[in-house]
Amino acid sequence: MLKNDKKIANYWKFLPSEKKVECHLCPRNCKLKNGQDGFCRVRGNTDDVFYTYNFGKSIEATVETIETEAVYHFRPGARILSLGNIGCMMACSFCQNWQTSQVKHLDIKNVKKYTPQEVVDMALSNHIDIISWTYNDPVVWQEFVVETSKLAQANGIKTLYKSALYITAEPLAELIECIDIFSISLKSMNAEVYRKVTKGRLQPVLDAIQQIAKSDRHLEISQLIVTGLNDNEEDATKTARWIVKNLGQEIPLHFVAYHPAFRYTQPRTSTEKLLTARNLALKEGIKYCYLGNIYHDNVSNTICENCGNMLVQRFGLTVHNRGLDDNNNCKKCGCKSPIVGKVEDEPKKNKTTSDKIIHFDWDDEIKSIHIVLDKGDAMARQLIITRIPSKNATQYEMNQGVDRLIISKSQTDETGIQIGLDNETEIQILPVLDRAHFPVIN
Repeated sequence: MLKNDKKIANYWKFLPSEKKVECHLCPRNCKLKNGQDGFCRVRGNTDDVFYTYNFGKSIEATVETIETEAVYHFRPGARILSLGNIGCMMACSFCQNWQTSQVKHLDIKNVKKYTPQEVVDMALSNHIDIISWTYNDPVVWQEFVVETSKLAQANGIKTLYKSALYITAEPLAELIECIDIFSISLKSMNAEVYRKVTKGRLQPVLDAIQQIAKSDRHLEISQLIVTGLNDNEEDATKTARWIVKNLGQEIPLHFVAYHPAFRYTQPRTSTEKLLTARNLALKEGIKYCYLGNIYHDNVSNTICENCGNMLVQRFGLTVHNRGLDDNNNCKKCGCKSPIVGKVEDEPKKNKTTSDKIIHFDWDDEIKSIHIVLDKGDAMARQLIITRIPSKNATQYEMNQGVDRLIISKSQTDETGIQIGLDNETEIQILPVLDRAHFPVIN
């Protein structure tokens, strides 16, 4: 199936003297003989023509919030439609999505086929106006991302690109024309870590980040703090110092907790390591530094830099406007905030009863889940999520082609949730170990 419906790729040339094609999408510049595939395993040479194998091939579209993508300063709380491809231009030993990023481990039953129009229609029918390219890195999905993003923008939909950004200048320039929001994962400021762990190089990533920074696109930076790898004070200091010097103090920096995955089995990142990294970044001049993948109070709030008033309160993926007026100014001192767009509330509860209730309890390991609905005949299906013990309830309506939704713990004392459903709706519950993790169905 993977090589069915292949499409001629962009950004390559044929080398007659070597009888090879050379890929110019990512800095690896793979040179391939007839019949060979690139490092990513989703682009290859067939009869001296370079093809992409993953146009429109995706893991299941999922409804999330924008905070899932380490984006805190653009429309906090906004619902997004997240899609991820297969294959990757890196091979991180700690990859949480290795079952789809590393093609040799791929189970084809987790692959869906979408057209650009179908993706846009899914977003519109679910009243979502941000599409996110995420999970597996979208660099190797260039042709589909660009075509769909242009169509989305023509329909009033914003586009978000979550990436490790191992990409060359020309395709990145094409992306800048059709992507509104960039959330970039900078793995480390240690070139040796890049070489050994990601099988890539640091400098092309830094060059690409600076290329985005020179545009008018929204940019935020995240760094996964991996136990025993980059969880040291030197790396955090270098990261913050480079951002301040090359991007500016206003760019949000997210330090994100890792969990054991794939070939890397060190323990989860300690909260103490994350807090230390955050303090170092603030000391270096970063104005907005957040902690992700941990469920604690006061580690991800946006604070007014002028008076210290809390502007936006966050716990995990849950967001509340605490101090912004209608113009995104601080209610206390009037200072302009860094937030773009309005803080968006969770969907209101309209329906009062459900036919059946399913309980799920949070524990020390699992504080977020994907709810996967069956592929029923109903065009619209409704869920009511009730928080325990607060009894706060939120209603979600899932329409045309969207069957997956992320739900996470919303406050410190929350012990679990109740999922209210119609009798005809069946679900699977899949634990999410990392906000960028896409749990596959085994």
